[in-house]
Amino acid sequence: MSASTPPPSFVGRAGVRIVVVGDQGTGKSSLIIAVATESFPENVPHVLPPTRLPADYYPDRVPLTIIDTSSSPASKASLVAECQAADVIVLTYACDRPASLDRLSSYWLPELRRLEVKVPVIVVGCKLDLRDEQQSSLDQVMSPIMQQFREIETCIECSSLRQIQVPEVFYYAQKAVLHPTSPLFDQETQSLKPRCVRALKRIFILCDHDRDGALSDAELNDFQVRCFNAPLQPSEIVGVQKVVQEKMPEGVNEHGLTLTGFLFLHALFIEKGRLETTWTVLRKFGYDNDLKLRDDLLPPIFKRAPDQSVELANEAIEFLRGIFLMFDSDNDGALQPADIDDLFSTAPDSPWSEYPYKDAAERNVLGGLSFEGFLSQWALMTLLDPVASLANLIYIGYTSDSALAFHITRRRRQDRKKQQSQRNVLQCFVFGPKNAGKSALLGSLIGRTFSEKYTPTTSERFAANVVELPGGIKKTLVMREIPEDSVKKLLSNKESLAACDIAVFVHDSSDASSFNKATELLIQIATRGENSGFEVPCLIISSKDDLDPYPLAIQDSTRVSQDMGIETPIPVSLKLRDLNNVFSRIVTAAQHPHLSIPETEVGRHRKQFRRLVNRSLILFDAFMPCLFPVEYLHKASSLFYTIFIIFCYDLEINHLLCLLFLEEFYDFEIVEMLIFLVKCKGFVDIM
Repeated sequence: MSASTPPPSFVGRAGVRIVVVGDQGTGKSSLIIAVATESFPENVPHVLPPTRLPADYYPDRVPLTIIDTSSSPASKASLVAECQAADVIVLTYACDRPASLDRLSSYWLPELRRLEVKVPVIVVGCKLDLRDEQQSSLDQVMSPIMQQFREIETCIECSSLRQIQVPEVFYYAQKAVLHPTSPLFDQETQSLKPRCVRALKRIFILCDHDRDGALSDAELNDFQVRCFNAPLQPSEIVGVQKVVQEKMPEGVNEHGLTLTGFLFLHALFIEKGRLETTWTVLRKFGYDNDLKLRDDLLPPIFKRAPDQSVELANEAIEFLRGIFLMFDSDNDGALQPADIDDLFSTAPDSPWSEYPYKDAAERNVLGGLSFEGFLSQWALMTLLDPVASLANLIYIGYTSDSALAFHITRRRRQDRKKQQSQRNVLQCFVFGPKNAGKSALLGSLIGRTFSEKYTPTTSERFAANVVELPGGIKKTLVMREIPEDSVKKLLSNKESLAACDIAVFVHDSSDASSFNKATELLIQIATRGENSGFEVPCLIISSKDDLDPYPLAIQDSTRVSQDMGIETPIPVSLKLRDLNNVFSRIVTAAQHPHLSIPETEVGRHRKQFRRLVNRSLILFDAFMPCLFPVEYLHKASSLFYTIFIIFCYDLEINHLLCLLFLEEFYDFEIVEMLIFLVKCKGFVDIM
């Protein structure tokens, strides 16, 4: 890798939009004309129209559009709009007017922050030819301002009249967009930023084909060809290693360039202003300006219906098995927190250190993850955010076909028809009133010690673990706790239950009001399922079985179970760890999605009506052409079936109207006709 090797043409952007701002009379328009015409204008317009520099103006071959602005109050709205559309800001002051320099920190830079303009800023001192030689140097003047305003990428002085450093102004502006410093380097500590180190470490590991911890001459040459389309000469390789060894002896060993040396080289390039070298390397390996994999490297393989989910396929599970063994440093069958940090040291961030993955899987007393706990974390991430799961697989070294790593499940509606779920990962929504034991139930799934202290849950939380069924079959159960106050928001989305394989309703068995609230939640969920078509199996869990039940607990639970058509509540004592095989029973119920589906009274009546309609179809089809004029035959056949049922089953007019509005038919012409026919004795006699 050589700093003198030119980077390839940059093809990641269609153009760069540069907006030039600053006080009136600081030389904005003259600067733009000077770069475009290589001459100094005698008559300068108040504001120039957009100026375009062609792609071949600078080596990166990206065209520039330069926008002139006015600082007058009348042009404020236009100035704001242009700044907010900019890729980079060129902020000018006049070298012969110290007051315009002071205005950078007193007005312009704070104003850009107020407008939330989050792009690089190039500070340009114009009219260098008029600068007083007694003035302080640029470094002395700008150092405190750059300390305060980190968005400043660089500072430069120029003269449009003398054509001094005019092209450099816009070169630095383009470079700040194409090869920004801030994601890579911390100016204050003069070191690579953590995310840059992580990305370069991943690149180093990918290029270290023999996994000996160093890039040999051949590996270094392959890396050079891949990134810069040009091989290194043997003398250049020796030169690179010599530079590293002189400054950092541990950067080279008998096998070649170590990771330490590789990182040192990139820090050296950046310190010398050769950011394009490091950016070329990063972009060749798929990184964007945030040092994350570009979207186009994460193929859209996850298109699915709302009631389908994504799971890890065997290909990914076997890869993760190998990764687990590789990072289990002490061979104790668990990944300690330090092992997990090391595992994700090539990802932009550790994905399991924040919600919703933090504390979502079972860990041992030392905080270690078993292989099942490790896979449970991956299963949870794949279920909730399959794109993030794929990205992190790639970050830790997965290089096979992305489509082989995942499996999209069959639709839940099909599962109900087949009366069997094929899923390996089952999601359980956990509902219940406050202090019912929902959090304790999730804690039991992942082996947490029961706590007497009650801490209200204010946001959703997750727990995931492997559950073994009779016969040795293993499934991953993901439990999602829904706080009581969040149910309304959840149900406001028509598809909210599409992702749910089973719902459980937890109540305090010693508290009648807790049971009543759980029952109300059950009815709400059952109603939403009936109305949306995403019906889910439901179970009731009576927690705190170590306490005395309230007086009517048995009668109430029996009544609700019979009325709703589901199993009787499952008693558990989370405090005594008497779980009554609750997790196995949850998984078993979820595997049979046609059972344990609650029915409300309205839902039951709707099913009865539809059943009557279906039984009458054949007979009514024979009668319909005789009963109604031709012009009505095209209208809502369900209405014709309805009236047929009215007469066959001796229903009243109010039943008819209820059914009509239940089915949301609003053709009042037909409604009037049907009411008339119901009243018509002659028609009844015919029937």
